[in-house]
Amino acid sequence: MFSELAFPIFEESIRDYHQFDNVDQPISNPYPKDKIEHLLYLKNWIDTVQWHFEDIIRDPNIDPVAALALKRRIDASNQERTDMVEYIDSYFLQKFKDVKVQEGAKINSESPAWALDRLSILALKIYHMNEEATRVEASEEHRAKCQEKLNTLLEQKQDLTTAIDDLLKDIESGAKYMKVYKQMKMYNDEELNPVLYQNKK
Repeated sequence: MFSELAFPIFEESIRDYHQFDNVDQPISNPYPKDKIEHLLYLKNWIDTVQWHFEDIIRDPNIDPVAALALKRRIDASNQERTDMVEYIDSYFLQKFKDVKVQEGAKINSESPAWALDRLSILALKIYHMNEEATRVEASEEHRAKCQEKLNTLLEQKQDLTTAIDDLLKDIESGAKYMKVYKQMKMYNDEELNPVLYQNKK
């Protein structure tokens, strides 16, 4: 099952990041560049750094200049995240390129890589909710509420991993087929964002 490969790699990336807990810590990807494991680790590392960007920018005392610089980094991180999803989908397109699609086969509402994107974020939610559920200095009430939320996240993990593996089995059998739309983001494009192309005049 692919999810049995992916989720532990996401957890490994999260643990590795938290050895330093620093958004500027360089990645040290332990997997060969030509392996899907490399892409999965990199995907989650990007998500993990962005998770902490989002924490930092919500500091009510953050310097406005620093906040603007951080917003630019978040924008760049979002672009990296989307790029990684497309790389992972390219892996699946190659993997299933010779599958004979069954008559009446259906398309899924999201590609395998976008489903894995949700699983990567879910791994982060589980890690940080577990931190809160076991935080010694927090109140018993806080820990209990967080444990309840953690239980729900773990249930969600079971449902999502099952759905991902079922989707991949359906694609492999030809019961479903992949159709990937390349990113159509407009706000970073100097030809499509009016603020950017008007400033070029």
